[in-house]
Amino acid sequence: MAHLFSRGLPDRLHTPSDALRPTPGNPWDLEHLWILRLRKQAASFSKDSPNYYAHDLEGLQSTARVHAFMTGPGVAIFEQLQASIESAEKELILITCFWAKSPSLELLAQSLQRLSDKTQKSGRPPVKVFIGFSSLSLLQKLFQTSSLGGKLYSSTEWSSELDLPTAARLPGLDITIKSVFVKPFSVMHPKFVIVDRKLAWLPSCNVSWEEWFEGAIVTSGPIVDHFVELWKDFWLQGQAPWPEIETSTAPGFAFTTSISLLATNSPNWDQGEDVEATFLPSPHHASALCLPFWPNTAYQDPPPTPLNAFLQSQIQLAQKSIYIQTPNVTSFTVLHELMSALQNGVNVSITTSARLMILEQLVTAGTTTSRCVNWLTKQHKRLLALPQDPESGTPVGRLQIWYFKKREDQISGEPSQSHIKCTIFDDAIVVLGSQNMDRASWFTSQELGVAFQSKKVVEMVKATLEKGMEGRRSLVYDSGDKN
Repeated sequence: MAHLFSRGLPDRLHTPSDALRPTPGNPWDLEHLWILRLRKQAASFSKDSPNYYAHDLEGLQSTARVHAFMTGPGVAIFEQLQASIESAEKELILITCFWAKSPSLELLAQSLQRLSDKTQKSGRPPVKVFIGFSSLSLLQKLFQTSSLGGKLYSSTEWSSELDLPTAARLPGLDITIKSVFVKPFSVMHPKFVIVDRKLAWLPSCNVSWEEWFEGAIVTSGPIVDHFVELWKDFWLQGQAPWPEIETSTAPGFAFTTSISLLATNSPNWDQGEDVEATFLPSPHHASALCLPFWPNTAYQDPPPTPLNAFLQSQIQLAQKSIYIQTPNVTSFTVLHELMSALQNGVNVSITTSARLMILEQLVTAGTTTSRCVNWLTKQHKRLLALPQDPESGTPVGRLQIWYFKKREDQISGEPSQSHIKCTIFDDAIVVLGSQNMDRASWFTSQELGVAFQSKKVVEMVKATLEKGMEGRRSLVYDSGDKN
């Protein structure tokens, strides 16, 4: 087994395909580089699901009102989410990847019960509820159909299979529950919540038991329509038409009064203005399975999806700095693009986890985050050792890498790993969502991200994140300001 995975990383830097890079003789519109990249590969994603955006990539550009950003363990995120769930008047949509018996599931069940009771007392029609997930258990993944129509759970299964209240206890809700998983490894990894098509939550956490460091951003405005469109196009496949609803009143949002000691919030941040935001879906690709013993498998360009193309383009376009916080770093595409950025003088900072989902990393990438971190630091030291051209005026960028660690005070529920997915470019663009910087996210899983092009939003996210990360970093490598 050791020999099988020993080929997971090359000893020297491999340069990714240059076919889609801008050159002096081909000056692309840099602001829309990701769109141009996708147009050049349009034929290859014509059969993706979802692909509703294929003929209108510019339509993914939108605006959003940002209400809040928060960090903390998943259960603390769900504590804050409860008020939004219970405020639904007509419709609630909850999409997650992993579903497991947990404190988070208990909070969700409580909120569904309260929502049902409130609806019954008001005399309103039942609230339409859609719950979608991808992974429940090993048996579910082995025996569930790979059809994108997925499996619909009958009301008799809600309690026994999913640990939710029975249908008899939820008369105020009209619930549909579906799971979609494509063998062998294509999970539907996005997590989002839509309330009455007015408010959208984009958390990193699942409905699961892990005590991990998570994050969530809360938005309203035109960006919510994009969440709804993705949900309709993918999750409603094979189902009867879903009724439309009217959204006449503005969404309301407020933090709950009982805030976990482990949570960090951005209270009262809403600036009263919309910011530029780009909705970035990324369909699954079951055919992109990694077989580490196949020659050159690691050097494939990733599937052309809006999220992949945007992230790759922004790494290439970064001028000063890139900050990445991700559970794992095993995407060779990301590693090589980061090395190119460092060579161009861009400072790169990475916070990741040392030992998170090791077996999954080996199966889906043929390597591990720790090996990739070692490779990256080794390549950076080699780059620093090369003679520098004084005429270029571009010193090698600074590289900093941290591993997440538990705080020493060890409060009950203290996160043991970092699971948030956050990438910041030049302190001007922040991308949040479900995509890790690992091979599974870039090649096989369905993912979702939203890029917020606002320095104000970036400042708020950074401040909240930095406060939440106090005492939770262990330095692995820092090249310092040597150049």
